[in-house]
Amino acid sequence: MALFGKTKADVDAADKKTLGRGVFRKCDVCGVTLRAEDFTANHEVCPECGHHYRLSGEAWAELLLDPGSFEERDLGILSRDPLEFTDSKRYPDRLVASRKKTGLEDAMMVGEGTMAGRPVQLGAFLFRFMGGSMGSVVGEKITRMFERGTEKKQPVILLSASGGARMQEGILSLMQMAKTVAALRRLREEANQPFISVLLNPTTGGVAASFALLGDVNIAEPQALIGFAGPRVIENTIRQKLPAGFQRSEFLLEHGMVDIIAERSAMRPTISRILSHLLG
Repeated sequence: MALFGKTKADVDAADKKTLGRGVFRKCDVCGVTLRAEDFTANHEVCPECGHHYRLSGEAWAELLLDPGSFEERDLGILSRDPLEFTDSKRYPDRLVASRKKTGLEDAMMVGEGTMAGRPVQLGAFLFRFMGGSMGSVVGEKITRMFERGTEKKQPVILLSASGGARMQEGILSLMQMAKTVAALRRLREEANQPFISVLLNPTTGGVAASFALLGDVNIAEPQALIGFAGPRVIENTIRQKLPAGFQRSEFLLEHGMVDIIAERSAMRPTISRILSHLLG
């Protein structure tokens, strides 16, 4: 019997597909199909092949810090449009759309908590907000985080995942590179506290060219893309084929740009061990 032009078999198949949506997930790398909760329970890492999917900043705080210890800081700081920038859309309209879509104020979350009982400052890029791009608000929050670390004599941990400087803020965005690095220098010189930089996929542009690769220890996740310009841009510029794996974590480890590659499940004990070694 046809139901509005569809057979009962068509309807049953559609029902099954609807029931399966959100219940199962297929890995883009190895092709295995597992329950969605298997990915979630494994911190968004494929249990079969180990491919690391993006983890939210909020989930990172839960993964790294002692339960219930994280307190977010510097809320309510919002980007403006001093350049009155317009591309395909006005910058204020783009910001409003991103806030509505994500429920976030901007692309950075900072706060403080404890890791194995040790007080730390923690920051995490929120990639789902405009690709984690760094504008004035992101730079201000990172700077304040370094300043709190200096004032309270606490180490700083920053998880970077960004497409780089936010073009809609022009030179004001690029200024954040110098501003954040200056605050990082004060953390080291005035408070003698370490900065642990965690490089996620991707860490590129002005973020990679400033604080992200200036950690006392630089830790990367497996296969993370890390670099200033993307591989295609470089190839088109120099008109040469790049080496296999260029700008991936493993390539950077081999060439001395990162110190450790840590899988997500090992990130908390790895950072905790480093802090114990550096601070006693």
